Amino acid sequence: MSKPLLCVTVQADTTADLRAKRDAVAEADLIELRLDSVSDPNVAGALAGRKRPVIVTCRPVWEGGTFVGSETERRRILTEALALGAEYVDVEWRAGFDDVIARTQGRRIVLSMHDFECVPADLGDRLRAMQATGAERVKAAVKATRLSDCVRLLELAPQARDHGGVTTIAMGPHGYVTRVLPERFGSRWTYAGSIEAIGQLSADALLNTYRVRSITSSTRIYGLVCGASHTYSLSPAMHNAAFEAAHLDAVYVPFPAVDADDFQAFGHALGISGASVTIPHKVSLFDRVDEVYPVASRIGAINTIRVVDGRWIGGNTDATGFLAPIKDRIALRGLRVAVLGAGGAARAVTVALASTGCAVRLHARNRAQAQEVAIRTPLEIGPWPPEPGSWDLLVNCTPIGTYPRVNDTPIAATHLTGRYVYDLVYNPPATRLVRDAAAAGCQALGGLEMLVAQAEEQFQWWTDVKAPKGVMREAATKRLAEFTRDENYVV
Repeated sequence: MSKPLLCVTVQADTTADLRAKRDAVAEADLIELRLDSVSDPNVAGALAGRKRPVIVTCRPVWEGGTFVGSETERRRILTEALALGAEYVDVEWRAGFDDVIARTQGRRIVLSMHDFECVPADLGDRLRAMQATGAERVKAAVKATRLSDCVRLLELAPQARDHGGVTTIAMGPHGYVTRVLPERFGSRWTYAGSIEAIGQLSADALLNTYRVRSITSSTRIYGLVCGASHTYSLSPAMHNAAFEAAHLDAVYVPFPAVDADDFQAFGHALGISGASVTIPHKVSLFDRVDEVYPVASRIGAINTIRVVDGRWIGGNTDATGFLAPIKDRIALRGLRVAVLGAGGAARAVTVALASTGCAVRLHARNRAQAQEVAIRTPLEIGPWPPEPGSWDLLVNCTPIGTYPRVNDTPIAATHLTGRYVYDLVYNPPATRLVRDAAAAGCQALGGLEMLVAQAEEQFQWWTDVKAPKGVMREAATKRLAEFTRDENYVV
């Protein structure tokens, strides 16, 4: 199978705008022209002067598109595109274009099907039936409701490769991996664009963050085991930049999992080489790995998985990553430290602080979770929120204040009475907590330095190679700058 292609989808309000957006696309192998998105569909106008091959699509509402005209009109638009020389025309399997496929002998036809509810149990049979029509290309886009739904598409990859012209996409955030790793799923091409509702990634992300064109069957796969809100993570940018700078054939992909079972099923099927683990899976995956390193065992949570000869080994780089930015700045011995939260990050922080000679108090809304943390590390459990005057150093281990909810804070400004505030949230770099703390006269530190420090340790544990100096921080800073350009990013 030849290297997968990149197809960029463009939409616009008018044909003129569609043509302008078409011409603004750089580096695509194909451009999908969504004529259903324009108010004045003009096939000749959409095709005129193109410099790259195109797929003309006019998707009806009943197949997830926006075209509301008659089927007669839609058929006219698509057959006209064929007549005017469009490189490909996308027609729906259930729309009855058998006569067009027969007349063209399938040439330049993309026969597509979409399921916006699930991955159908008979997807393999559907693909075989679509292939039997003689269409040159076949595309199936199905909804993944959990990460392990993508396993079915992995199982169908040999069938897709045998045909040579099949593309399978899992829509939604749980299907991002199918867009980043088309070769693993046997897909002829992958789609980029701005249709967030179906989980499209930008062409810039696919080309420059994930380097989709360099991924082969031998590329090692790492990723971020996370919840649904992984869009704002800096980890893919950081690790992929480090892989590139170190000249390693590896890629780092988001793995948004519903639960530990979901990730375990998918990770084994894909054959990952390692993973970062973040909220809410740090504790739940602790019991799912084959071996746990001592520091992670003491913490009771993992933030890293390394795969050695098929065995999953759990580790934790949060403790050392937490201390790295402050060990030379703050004399911890004798300080009263208030730790907010009782999740995986809080477990690592309390273990890290236990060896420094400070007095640790844990504050969490869920007292039962706080008591679980206290079983592993001797500490006092305090009220939520901590009382004013009860701490010298405040550490926020909750996600409160993370983008896009940048105006949230775990503690009122009037309660910021200590000397130091360390917020592990890194996006935005200056959270409301950090800003309030600085205004109250505290020395305040955000979470970016910890993020970089723990990521560099992960990278070395996976690869036995040190991350090139400064590369991860530079990539993280660049990605954060992109968020600040968001109109909703108000601080």
